[in-house]
Amino acid sequence: MSSLSAIPSYNPGLLPRIDPMPGKDLGEIAGAMPGAMPAGSGDFSSLLGNFVSDVNAKSLDASQQVSALQSGQNVPLHQAVLSMEEASVSFQLLVEVRNKLLESYQEIMRMQI
Repeated sequence: MSSLSAIPSYNPGLLPRIDPMPGKDLGEIAGAMPGAMPAGSGDFSSLLGNFVSDVNAKSLDASQQVSALQSGQNVPLHQAVLSMEEASVSFQLLVEVRNKLLESYQEIMRMQI
């Protein structure tokens, strides 16, 4: 048995699907996406604040699942590992977004007026 055969098959039903909506502009389509903020509902700082709180919630959830697994509660091992990896990837994305924002700020500060 090869290691590739152990990988589960791709299930497109797990990903969100955006159906084309004729007669609607891009803002209306983006507002229909799951997890999207409604148009005009906030500024960039609130978007970043929501992102940081989501990363924090994922980290807390992963910590709770690992604690429950260690204490012998009925938590599947794979679920705890998945939540830890999801929290890790979310944190890595947050760090990369921060790095890009800092680079952008530094580039703006280097501009000649």
